[in-house]
Amino acid sequence: MKPYLQRVADDLLALCLRSSGAVLVTGPKWCGKSTTSRQQAKSRILFRKGPRQSQNIAMALAMPEEVLKGETPRLVDEWQLVPSIWDDIRTEVDERGETGQFILTGSSVPPDMTAFSHSGTGRFSRLAMRPMSLWESLESTGEVSLSRLFGAPARISGTSRMKIPDYAFALARGGWPFAVGMPRREALRQAVDYYEGLVSDDMSRVDGVSRREDRCRAFFRSYARLVSTQADLSAIREDMSQHEGVGLSADTISDYASAARKLFVVEDLEAWNPVLLRKDTVRTAGTRHLVDPSIACAALGIGPDDLLGDLHAMGYLFEGAVVRDLRVYAEANDGSVAHFRDRYGLECDAVVRLRNGTYGLVEVKLFSQANIDQGAQSLLKLASKIDGTKMKKPTFMAVVTGTEFAYRRDDGVYVVPLGCLKP
Repeated sequence: MKPYLQRVADDLLALCLRSSGAVLVTGPKWCGKSTTSRQQAKSRILFRKGPRQSQNIAMALAMPEEVLKGETPRLVDEWQLVPSIWDDIRTEVDERGETGQFILTGSSVPPDMTAFSHSGTGRFSRLAMRPMSLWESLESTGEVSLSRLFGAPARISGTSRMKIPDYAFALARGGWPFAVGMPRREALRQAVDYYEGLVSDDMSRVDGVSRREDRCRAFFRSYARLVSTQADLSAIREDMSQHEGVGLSADTISDYASAARKLFVVEDLEAWNPVLLRKDTVRTAGTRHLVDPSIACAALGIGPDDLLGDLHAMGYLFEGAVVRDLRVYAEANDGSVAHFRDRYGLECDAVVRLRNGTYGLVEVKLFSQANIDQGAQSLLKLASKIDGTKMKKPTFMAVVTGTEFAYRRDDGVYVVPLGCLKP
């Protein structure tokens, strides 16, 4: 058995268990929800595919109180296959009046939302998991922490072990725990297998609506071509028509995107709206992102060598990996990630916001000093536009790169290789 690699979610799950009666752990298939939850669960009931699936589901429907018996925390795996168990757990939490009773894992939103009589507010904590960050997969040195950047250090240092070919491999392999540590060819196969299951089965199974596999493939190829952009659904529809020869209605495109969100595969980055000195129009469209860049590679049928042959395209997928990792690291610091873009083209690829109101501005540049300089100037320009009398100025500004060294520039902007970053 492969050794368990520590996840950022480990500490977050422990915190949630100490503060709530039940914890709902969500995320795409294969991202490690069940494995991570088993590290802290004392007993479990499984509803996912297996020799006892039908028996366990039948028992949960007929005698839920029996299914929920067991040492706590009790893991209820793939709970969405029995949506009615939600209310049973909520009732059990109320009756027991104790924290840390249940962990629910799910890789999709239940198709029948009417099965819930209560939202679970006050009983459930929610924890989102994603494929592994480079820190969790042991590829980042972790010499620069996001939490330290919020302390605005006068100096940082670090040397990434990752070169551009290493990033190309990591992008195509993805952060799927089962793939990490595998031989190269087998590791790259994991994202392909995930994608094949997604388009052939999961996109129809998620809500019981039959969707043609060829159209699902066309949808994800178009989405992959538009990652790290603010393309709206009409642009995806146009791309499908132009490059895939598939003409779908706007409602159908919206339906496909909704199904992908329910599977936690699509995770767009919301827009950030700061208070600016000048009344600039801020774009409110989200930035298109998949939960892991390897899904885009699998959809487009490309691998590490293809990325190395098109570094411009690789830059978009690298941005997706940075956003994935920043989301993981931000949540460890009680924060979240957004993006900024105004009508004049001034943008910031990621804004890391903490609950205390502090935030950092991040630009993503794969390589080259000229690109780093450009990113730093963009951050400084945006910071100068923020009205400091009405909101805080950024605590830090950083360019996250695929280069070798971490350092603080003379203008105060940090240069941080993704292969040096940690929570």
